[in-house]
Amino acid sequence: MGRLFVVNLEGKVYSCKHCGTHLAVSEDILSKAFQCRHGKAYLFNKVVNVTSGKNEDRMMTTGLHTVADIFCVRCGSIVGWKYETAYEKDQKYKEGRSVLERFKISGPEGNNYWINHEARVAGSDADDV
Repeated sequence: MGRLFVVNLEGKVYSCKHCGTHLAVSEDILSKAFQCRHGKAYLFNKVVNVTSGKNEDRMMTTGLHTVADIFCVRCGSIVGWKYETAYEKDQKYKEGRSVLERFKISGPEGNNYWINHEARVAGSDADDV
């Protein structure tokens, strides 16, 4: 493996909670209304310093999507997923966009998000139905 080059972002940055690698800026958030197994998640127009896993079809509450898990390039932690294909016409806006799970990232002020075990996450877009 060669030398690792990472992109350093400026502004209000979201980072990997394990290693601090920059992942996205708050200006690229498209939606904070996403849910996953562990609570809230954010849809970003652009993320950096991630690698993608293999594409797979997942049935989500909003329909069938082809997605790929995304991993931090520095530590390898899974941080979310990327929408490759949306099969429902009203979900096409998600294609090429990425979701970061809040409990796997640090916020712009350096705060970590934690799983709310009391939160009900049924109907999550990230979970199979």
